[in-house]
Amino acid sequence: MAETKNKYIEAVGRRKTSIARVRATPAAKAAFQINEKSINEYFKSEGQRIIVMESLEKSKIGETLNITVKVIGGGVNSQAEAIRHAIARILIKMNPEERKDLKKAGFLKRDPRAKERRKFGLKKARKAPQWSKR
Repeated sequence: MAETKNKYIEAVGRRKTSIARVRATPAAKAAFQINEKSINEYFKSEGQRIIVMESLEKSKIGETLNITVKVIGGGVNSQAEAIRHAIARILIKMNPEERKDLKKAGFLKRDPRAKERRKFGLKKARKAPQWSKR
């Protein structure tokens, strides 16, 4: 019986260079910790907090989870989207019927867009120096 009490579900979410490892444990009251800080402490912007909570709001299970997150790399927006991705993966592991709604919302796809590398002879990834005929 003791092992079912501490049983958690883990998932990884990624976006650009951010990697979020999320653990969800069933609990009586919902709690949210990101890198040992509260969500309001970690994400100062309301928009970023909304991004993180989007996948939980699509699900009914989200209100009864104790969620701890370890996130590294990237910027704060990228980290918020990585956390959302991981939470969506956890919700599917807990309840496979949620998949349809989460997939339709686009929370299950790992967004592949990332910064393109700078090429030799160019100023940026695609910007070339000004061309002059003479």
